[in-house]
Amino acid sequence: MKKLLQVSLLASAVLVGLSGCKDDKVAETAPAATTDSGVELTSFEQKSAYAIGLSMGRYIGSTLEKQQELGVDLDDEVILQGVKDGFADQGQMSDEEVQGALTAYDERINTLIEQQAEEKAAANQAKGQEFLAENAKRDGVQVTDSGLQYEVLTAAEGNKPKAEDVVTVHYTGTLIDGTQFDSSVERGEPASFPLNQVIPGWTEGVQLMPVGAKYKFFIPAELGYGETGAGTIPGNSVLIFEVELLEIAQAEEVASED
Repeated sequence: MKKLLQVSLLASAVLVGLSGCKDDKVAETAPAATTDSGVELTSFEQKSAYAIGLSMGRYIGSTLEKQQELGVDLDDEVILQGVKDGFADQGQMSDEEVQGALTAYDERINTLIEQQAEEKAAANQAKGQEFLAENAKRDGVQVTDSGLQYEVLTAAEGNKPKAEDVVTVHYTGTLIDGTQFDSSVERGEPASFPLNQVIPGWTEGVQLMPVGAKYKFFIPAELGYGETGAGTIPGNSVLIFEVELLEIAQAEEVASED
């Protein structure tokens, strides 16, 4: 309850801050707001109380909506009764019972999240394997011993990086359904990093590229982020990267510049 109240107060503060930007004269002459329940919001206390309650309700509602997708459907009326009893300090459960119920609730939600993630990972694995099998048949796609697939978009000649080198690249990363999850191109700034400190598919693939070349990599999950995924990337996802190699520098050179 304390955490929820803190969030509500923070949201209320934001709303008050935004309303403070409005013209005071307009605020004074504006008609009193009325809620659907018929409660008029005329005084500072009424508006503050309603803002706290509204932000609290929205926070709880959005949280529960996400958890309903997991199969947990809580009764709104019972939640509201708990809020009322909490304000009146006449709860039907002891503090120990409340803590036990909340702990059990958290454990249940975490279990369902894990199950959902495992199901998605299994589905992604099947889709990924099917995609890679078909993609390997396309003209121009080459497959390495590790299973990495690549396609030369722009050929070049010259030096190729070693795993210990620092490379500067422009890239765009997508999933097999076309969802883009990262792009230095859109940020308008190339990325530089030691090649041996990224996912295995990158470490292997970029070493195949001369400076000035542009390749498209199709990276199996085991050469990417594996079963767990990363950020918005689900577990067992095949990753597609368009990479342009701009520059190679030895790690010692980069260190000396720093």
